Amino acid sequence: MAEKRDYYEVLGVSKNATPDEIKKAYRKMAVKYHPDKNPGDKEAEEKFKEAAEAYDVLSDEKKRAQYDQFGHNMGPQGMGGGFGGSYGFGGGMSMEDIFANFGDVFGDLFGNGGRGEYRSAGGARPRKRQKKGTDLRITVKVTLKDIMNGVDKKLKIPRLVACAACNGTGAKNGTAFKTCERCHGNGYISVTQNSFFGPQTSHVVCPDCNGEGKIISEACDQCHGTGVLEKKDEIVSFHIPAGVEDGQVLTMRGMGNAPRNGGVNGDLLIVIQEEKDTELIREGRDLIYNLMLDFPTAALGGTAEVPTVEGKARLKIVAGTQPGKILRLRGKGLPELNNNAIRGDLLVNVMVYVPENLSDAEKSAIESLKDQPNIVPDTSTSKRIFSRLRHIFQRENNGVN
Repeated sequence: MAEKRDYYEVLGVSKNATPDEIKKAYRKMAVKYHPDKNPGDKEAEEKFKEAAEAYDVLSDEKKRAQYDQFGHNMGPQGMGGGFGGSYGFGGGMSMEDIFANFGDVFGDLFGNGGRGEYRSAGGARPRKRQKKGTDLRITVKVTLKDIMNGVDKKLKIPRLVACAACNGTGAKNGTAFKTCERCHGNGYISVTQNSFFGPQTSHVVCPDCNGEGKIISEACDQCHGTGVLEKKDEIVSFHIPAGVEDGQVLTMRGMGNAPRNGGVNGDLLIVIQEEKDTELIREGRDLIYNLMLDFPTAALGGTAEVPTVEGKARLKIVAGTQPGKILRLRGKGLPELNNNAIRGDLLVNVMVYVPENLSDAEKSAIESLKDQPNIVPDTSTSKRIFSRLRHIFQRENNGVN
């Protein structure tokens, strides 16, 4: 007789797997090796049984603890009479018992389509799924100023709302219902299907009444039985918080479309689209401004005015400021989302303008300086300037303009 494989190995999970991970692994194995999907395949049937045996132990807290300590030698005291005598492997439990005990795992194998859980005959009534309306998605443009301070918006958004005349039910006055003939008011029906193991019965939510047990006998005059009406002129107000980013999606719960014939509304999804600023470049919470200095100011020093989100700022330019130097204005960047106390910086990237068209007098003046010792750069200065400019090249290569 072949040696039993480790139960964790059988299900393909680690020894630290959670109960949910174990259940998902077993469901996957059961779907893959179910005899109805592999008719006549003895190897698949054995793997199906092996997975069921592993799940029986690992899904039970006490059995799993004893298995972790003693392995397959855990004995009858930990196995409820010994698993070797269970599941029809030479003992008491049949394959029908497997389906009865693990019915929730096998719902997908019997064509329930997600409408309800698998139940053995006489099992509890399955729970119907609550209907939800569709989501609405809109794109909202915001400026850096909006992102700096947050902004309130009002937009006219057409959407489906629950009909007030019938309270969203679709029935006249919200009361014109009759008992569902298919399920006789139970809200669920029994379905029997033949499988490799014989007839298998499951209870599923009634498709005619969606588990309500009743259907509309007379439709609402306003919505004609749909339970919803289109509202085109509704103004929706919402707040966009400071610190949002381009492409971020904000969700307003329940502000989407109402579902037909009752349920919960969908959501309103607000997609943020950041408008490009004409002067400032955003990089996370930091802002970047490329400052072009004339040569005299860069060489002799002076002042320069730079834009910020909130206005203008004046910078002191020290004599000998080199191209590629970064001047940092702390706290002049954008705030962190939901934390206005944390702000980025405004990074001023200094560039020096080299004139392209010179008059004869200007050429003469520059020529007179050409051979002066403080005008000619040395190697160390060139290396420092290149190092400062490197971040510009990297940003351009990464697609930041």
